[in-house]
Amino acid sequence: MPPIPPVLTITIATRESRLALWQAEHVKARLEGLGHRVTLLGMTTLGDQILDRSLSKVGGKGLFVKELELALEDGRADIAVHSLKDVPMDLPPGFALACVMEREDPRDAWVSPECAGLADLPPNAVVGTSSLRRQVLLREALKQLNRADVRIEPLRGNLDTRLRKLDEGQYHAIVLAAAGLKRLGLDARIRHIFAPIESLPAAGQGALGIEVRADRTDLVAALAPLAHQPSWLRVAAERTVSRAMGGSCSMPLAAFADWQPDGRLALDTAWGDPDGREALVRASGHAQVRTIEEAEALGQRVATALQAAGAVPPLPSVEH
Repeated sequence: MPPIPPVLTITIATRESRLALWQAEHVKARLEGLGHRVTLLGMTTLGDQILDRSLSKVGGKGLFVKELELALEDGRADIAVHSLKDVPMDLPPGFALACVMEREDPRDAWVSPECAGLADLPPNAVVGTSSLRRQVLLREALKQLNRADVRIEPLRGNLDTRLRKLDEGQYHAIVLAAAGLKRLGLDARIRHIFAPIESLPAAGQGALGIEVRADRTDLVAALAPLAHQPSWLRVAAERTVSRAMGGSCSMPLAAFADWQPDGRLALDTAWGDPDGREALVRASGHAQVRTIEEAEALGQRVATALQAAGAVPPLPSVEH
């Protein structure tokens, strides 16, 4: 008989927003179902505290994970649960992505009390988003509608804060990740879910990643039953594009991989000029993918094509 896996006592480091806590509780329940003893360590990250400036101006995605990594490093926590789109492309030395769970809906959602879509916006409307990627994709769609009057304004804060700002009338509509709304049972707030051809998702959007110290092989083994390989292969291809393009939050980049009926993995990407002077650049590719290495090879090939088409990685800046 195979050896019985040891029962572990596991502390999960998590941000304290309602969505982050839902994600951590979801992982907790899965691990407890495997017999492990699990507790949560709630933390407030710098990304949660700085709400008056865009992420691209204050340090980027790493602001949401650094405090959690410190908790792993000093032993206060064993694992950290992240929305994968918030995780920098390259983890610090000594840390590893041990698990990618089955992906929730990766698409963008249109949320508005009055407007069913972009075409229904009133004159001089304001649309809110925190994402440079969404900004360039919205700008492109508005250009096609001849709606130069519509303003796209920054929107920071956790999910509940963003919805409150919409309800207070600060925006006519906002664009959010469909996954977060669905996880919190807020599906009714969604007026429209953008097809990827309308608004190409961000790398890793809708997927949960679990980070550990690289030397914790016991945790890697314990987390293995939670991993969903088809999702992991998709996000590996997407994140390779982001890594090849500099992995910066100041870069409006979309990368979305999905399985085709013939079993191939298709990867679509788009890059936009942050200043709006250049047209949107797109590149795509597909391959038979069975391993992380093959997924990353597809991502590298499409990233090379994207750069050849005119996409320009940002200049090196302070480490995010």
